[in-house]
Amino acid sequence: MAGPSYQALPGFRDFIPRECAVRNYLFETWRSVARRCGYVEYETPILEDTALYLKKSGGELSAQLFRFEDQGGRDVTLRPEVTASLARLVAEHQRHFPKPLKWFEIGQCFRYEKPQKGRGREFHQFNADILGEAGPAADAELIALAIETMLAFGFVAGDFVVRVSDRHAWIGFAKHHGVPEAAVPEFLNLIDKIEREKPETLGQKLATWSLTLEQVRSFITNPASASSAYLAIQQDLTARGLGDFVELDLSIVRGLAYYTGVVFEVFDSRKSMRAVAGGGRYDTLVATISDGAVDLPATGFAMGDYVIRNLIEETTHAAMQMEVWLQRNAAACDVYVVIADESKRGDSLKLVTGLRRAGISADYPLNPAKVAKQFQSAEKSGARFALVVGAEYPELKLKILASRTEESGHADEAVVWLTERLQQPDGPLLA
Repeated sequence: MAGPSYQALPGFRDFIPRECAVRNYLFETWRSVARRCGYVEYETPILEDTALYLKKSGGELSAQLFRFEDQGGRDVTLRPEVTASLARLVAEHQRHFPKPLKWFEIGQCFRYEKPQKGRGREFHQFNADILGEAGPAADAELIALAIETMLAFGFVAGDFVVRVSDRHAWIGFAKHHGVPEAAVPEFLNLIDKIEREKPETLGQKLATWSLTLEQVRSFITNPASASSAYLAIQQDLTARGLGDFVELDLSIVRGLAYYTGVVFEVFDSRKSMRAVAGGGRYDTLVATISDGAVDLPATGFAMGDYVIRNLIEETTHAAMQMEVWLQRNAAACDVYVVIADESKRGDSLKLVTGLRRAGISADYPLNPAKVAKQFQSAEKSGARFALVVGAEYPELKLKILASRTEESGHADEAVVWLTERLQQPDGPLLA
């Protein structure tokens, strides 16, 4: 039998109800942690002027743009990341807000790259940023948010690590070893690939500046290479009880050219997949985007939905937490009204309406059906309860589907009864 004529494009996804529920779990966790840490939400357009991303991005990004000319002849791009859009937005509106700004956003991004595990061409991303504060306290606060987010997903100590670096340390290294200032971006881009590039290739490229791979690796592994900013961040996070989640790793540089100082990435402890999250300080981007009209120091990070979902599903305790959430939040309804006596359909519809207006998720059979089939529909909907309307109405029976137990009640008290029952465990009520 032939398959459907049309399918989603490579690297793009359909979200059937369960997939949508998983996505909502990620969104709600991101949003709740950001809000309790004092961040407020913003949004920017998915479509932007291409020049915004070409101005100061660097690395591979410019070759991965979904870029086209619109009907007005404008060169536009589906946003590949959010930081440049945030810089544009803040440059225009920052005067209306006290500093520092602690803002977050959850939305879609697009990159034309090879689809693979943990990477697609369309993805959702959680972005959190602090603008208007230049000191390491802002970097520590941001890293703390990243750690708290991981903990909120059910990860524990030993599941993940935040690897922190500082581009200032590498700039000092380059200057000390005679790397020309104009070549520093190229040098940093090379360091960013140190774990992915073949050693012989790295050695050949480093020889351009009379450097060896041994010199670079020695700098990475030397604790004395840590910057003062890193030491301040480590002290700050230790005071919070989060110091054990962080380690110095100068192999982290980040590919985008707008990073200016401390950078970090969150990895699973086994390093079995690419970074779960990453970001850092970008103190000059707002000034660059605004052509010098606004100058605000900034730091931020992003976490994409692909990798964090993979890590959740591969970590038993985090996967169990997500599954519990899905059982309670992915169901089509909490209560399925079984119409055992079709002559009571009008009463059943009134009952369903009352439950819904009270904030209780309720559903029912649109057409007459055998009671057994209705119970099957209740099970498939994921409902916790089946409320049976029969010949004895206004007396009702409540079936607890998980425990196969039963309770009785009156239609006039259904809203109060069900509201209280939904707050109880799925077992019989004790007298």
